Amino acid sequence: MAKTKSKKDDSQDEGEGKGVIRETLSTVLWALAIAFVMRTLIFQPFHIPSGSMLPGLMKGDYLITSKYSVGYGQYAAAPLPFPVKNGRLLERGPERGDVIVFRPEGSKKNYIKRVIGLPGDQIEVKDGVVSINGAAVGLKRGETEGFRIYSGKTAIDKQGQRVVETLPNQVSYVTYDAEINNKLDNSGLRTVPAGHYFVMGDNRDHSFDSRVAVASGGAGYVPAENIIGKAEIILLSANEDFSIKKPWTWFNMRGGRFFKGIE
Repeated sequence: MAKTKSKKDDSQDEGEGKGVIRETLSTVLWALAIAFVMRTLIFQPFHIPSGSMLPGLMKGDYLITSKYSVGYGQYAAAPLPFPVKNGRLLERGPERGDVIVFRPEGSKKNYIKRVIGLPGDQIEVKDGVVSINGAAVGLKRGETEGFRIYSGKTAIDKQGQRVVETLPNQVSYVTYDAEINNKLDNSGLRTVPAGHYFVMGDNRDHSFDSRVAVASGGAGYVPAENIIGKAEIILLSANEDFSIKKPWTWFNMRGGRFFKGIE
């Protein structure tokens, strides 16, 4: 004789179903909370949209930046506000040569550049050579090679000389010198204000950085509280034809740029 389900059995099944739903929602909420905390306090991914940091960083690179290495400013939890108006909580550095992600004053876009000048430093760019507190940085010129930049979606092929630049703290990295007598080659003597940093792109002739005022589309001096994080590693790098909307391009990656440290 077949058994029939009682109302008690139905009620038990309904209770178990609600319990599963509650447990699933709880798991999802915990996962979102943990992801938010990690993104705000530990790491955050960013995408390189231009060639201003060539040759080290390329358009299409996806980076991981650390928050804890530089402390927490007003954009630490962007787009949500973070309760910091001046400086950064647990402030550390950054140091000369660090590559940082930040927001210029009044901008809603994130920039990535290299720290050249610290608060109080005197910075001058003359004929393309950077001087810090009256002393020119070390330069070692190398070969000329081709690279590509973009104006909107239009690709422009250029030639640039590789130049190894060494800062006073002995941090070295490679820059591009692509044009003689470029308008950015002479900045005049600047004194970095207290609580601010002077940053430059490694692709020196194609970077609107601290040499250019914010009102003219540059980065200007970067306030400490506007720093978001320090770029640590290239997670992966997508080729020019990559598009998240086109699944058949998802595997169009650049070999040799997975989990690559940033110099």
